Order: sequence, then structure tokens, then C-alpha cells
Amino acid sequence: MALGLKRLLDVTLAGGALLVGAPLLAVLAAAVKLDSPGPAMFVQTRVGRGGRPFRIMKLRTMTTGGEGAQITAHGDKRITRVGALLRRTKLDELPQLWNVVRGDMSIVGPRPEVPDYVARYRPEWRPLLDVRPGLTDLASLSFRGEEELLALAHDRERAYTEVVMPMKLQLALEGLERSSVADDLRLIAQTALAVIRRGGDDPIVEEARRRIEDLNAETTS
Repeated sequence: MALGLKRLLDVTLAGGALLVGAPLLAVLAAAVKLDSPGPAMFVQTRVGRGGRPFRIMKLRTMTTGGEGAQITAHGDKRITRVGALLRRTKLDELPQLWNVVRGDMSIVGPRPEVPDYVARYRPEWRPLLDVRPGLTDLASLSFRGEEELLALAHDRERAYTEVVMPMKLQLALEGLERSSVADDLRLIAQTALAVIRRGGDDPIVEEARRRIEDLNAETTS
């Protein structure tokens, strides 16, 4: 896809969504602050295009100080009541539309990782840093139940770095190879549907679950 056309699509869709969604964002921010002490927004350093760090924005979903941990699983006691709803519906990522308008991110692209995990990238994953990271992509759709998956692991850090992250990055690479305007619009529509209704697990998630069970068996043997 031509970069200029993709950027035009990003700014048009993200800018329009921010204008329309501003009242909802204000209500959600107020709910976050009323539910638990602390700021409405959570800001974290992620790695963007060219390996450059940027500050990603989210609505805060954890108790103050709890958002620093990099691995979060379903049932984490740090997650607030409002935060659980925001994470389930992905509305906590609504502020990232501003990251798209700023040029830090694209609507469709590989999800940005924290510097610690990017430092572990294998050579074959490095092309993912040649493009703007995105709000959604093929990997995001397949692993939309990632927190439930990681909750099964005895060692969640190992499960993420040895199972989930490699599988997500491989899917992200496949998405880059077939990137087009039509594919981006399809992924955006699929993401919207996934927020509204939760479907069954992707077959690749079943494979990830099996691999995590194998890791669990290793740690208990």
C-alpha cells in the first residue's frame, strides 16, 4: 500500500473517530477517576517505527502504580472494576487514536511492544519496526483473548516470551506481506465486530494453549 494513502486513511478515520468519540472518552475518563484514585490516563513507552520510542496513551485500568507490570492476565487483582470493563471492550485503547493522528501509530499495523521485549526480537522480526505500529492487526484479532490465555500459565513471563509473542509476531509479519487498503478496511471491520461480539478461539490460539500447557508440565515435572 502507498504510504501516503495509508497515512491519509489513518488521519481521516482516527480524526473523525476522535471527534465523534470525544464525549464518550470524557465519560470514560471520569468513570476511571471516580472508580479509583489516580489519573484517568496511563502513558507508557513503546517502540515505534525505526526503533524509536514513543509514549502510548490508554485509559488507566489498574490501581495507581499497578500498570507498570508488563504481563497482565485475566483475574489480575490490580485491575479496577471500571478497568475490567474497559479491557474487555478494548475501550481503554480509545486514546490511541490521538497517537494515530500524531503519527506515532497507524490504525492497522503490528502492535507496539515495550523496549524490553523488542530487545529480544529475532532478526526475522525486525521488519516489523520498519512500519508504524497499529491499533489492530491480524495478531490482535487472533489473540484478543490473550489475558485469559496467559492466566493458564504457571510462568506468565515465559509463556508470553516463548509462546504468545513469537506467534503474534509471525502473524504480524504475514499481515505486512498482504497489506493493502482493502485488507486494512477488512481488519478494521473485523475488529469492530470482535468488540461487539466475542467469537470462538482462533485455531492458532488453541495451538498457543497447547504450548502453554506443555510449559506448565515442564515446570511441574
